[in-house]
Amino acid sequence: MAGPSRTVLLLAIVAAVASFARLGAADLKTDYYASTCPNVETIVRGVVQQKMQSTIRTIGSTIRLFFHDCFVEGCDASVLIQSTAGNQAERDASDNLSLSFEGFETIRSAKAAVEDACPDTVSCADVLALAARDAISLSGGPFYPVELGRLDGLSSKASDVPGQLPEPNHSIDQLVAIFKAHGLNITDLVALSAAHSVGLAHCAKFAYRLYNFKPGQPADPSLNPKYAAFLRGKCPNGGPDWMVLMDQATPAMFDNQYYRNLQDGGGLLGSDQLLYADNRTRAMVDALANSTNAFYQAFADAVTRLGRVGVKSGKRGNIRKQCDVFN
Repeated sequence: MAGPSRTVLLLAIVAAVASFARLGAADLKTDYYASTCPNVETIVRGVVQQKMQSTIRTIGSTIRLFFHDCFVEGCDASVLIQSTAGNQAERDASDNLSLSFEGFETIRSAKAAVEDACPDTVSCADVLALAARDAISLSGGPFYPVELGRLDGLSSKASDVPGQLPEPNHSIDQLVAIFKAHGLNITDLVALSAAHSVGLAHCAKFAYRLYNFKPGQPADPSLNPKYAAFLRGKCPNGGPDWMVLMDQATPAMFDNQYYRNLQDGGGLLGSDQLLYADNRTRAMVDALANSTNAFYQAFADAVTRLGRVGVKSGKRGNIRKQCDVFN
């Protein structure tokens, strides 16, 4: 094949693939189940509310599941699949080992309740998106319309996870690059980081900020000294298996206290505090810290865009009967 002709063909293929990848997101609608399962949102919300009454860990655990799902192979519920003898699934990748039982159990229960009402109709990916929204809004965050119509993915491999998720020790440039790779921008990065307003983090994720940060600096100088001392008490010698609340001020509230913590040097993870240290993001942190309405709008817009990442449609997905196993 001649060089120019081959180039044209390759460009056409790339354009077609990109167009096909967008089809799933383009098909999403807030009223997708209006005729087939009109009570789906009420059902999911009821389950999430019940689980939250049992333990506040439901809040952060459910939200994190949605984020970790969408950042790896798109929002297709692949993070829910259990490993088998022949396949190590996403949830068992080292970057996902901090995902907790409460989140998985919330989605399992919500999907079972939806199946009782509307068999073989609602995808696990949509149940997860709704449950995350409800965990957010029921804990004080914004209530936003969820676009629906995702299909569940047909693959879940631990080998697909490395490099896809933001890490606590990433630089701003690394974080921006990961978000950009998923079609998200720096504004989305700042807004979606508010998910760290709830939940817990293992000491191992931030211990480097507390002990021997740099020669002559026993701790990260961007940490509030009182907060650093508090964290050392919670994580003696690093305490790799211990956990700390992400937000000590309002641990069960999804709110903009997260940004006020950053203003005071109280970001738990290094990647959090960098949002206030970097000139590209500091002004937005201040704006969201100062206005609940601005925070609500920014987060709702950003999480809606996140929910469109890698959506499966047509033969690229299906509707699982049970979320943790393929049909």
